[in-house]
Amino acid sequence: MIDVEFGTINIKLEQIMKKQNISINKLAFRAEMQRTQLKAYIKNEVQRIDVSVLARLCYALECSIEDLIEYIPPEDR
Repeated sequence: MIDVEFGTINIKLEQIMKKQNISINKLAFRAEMQRTQLKAYIKNEVQRIDVSVLARLCYALECSIEDLIEYIPPEDR
């Protein structure tokens, strides 16, 4: 079986937080999330993205889903 590269998903939470000048504590309060969970999203260390978490983040940051995540296609071989 051939190992296929499908690309990656990048969560741009850290960039949005910097742009809006919002701390992790303030975002955790607004989104009603734990800071440890937010840190995993900030560092792009989540294995499975939870759509309810994305909805909370979009609501708290007043942004769209396209602002928050992006698809990075694989490099051409």
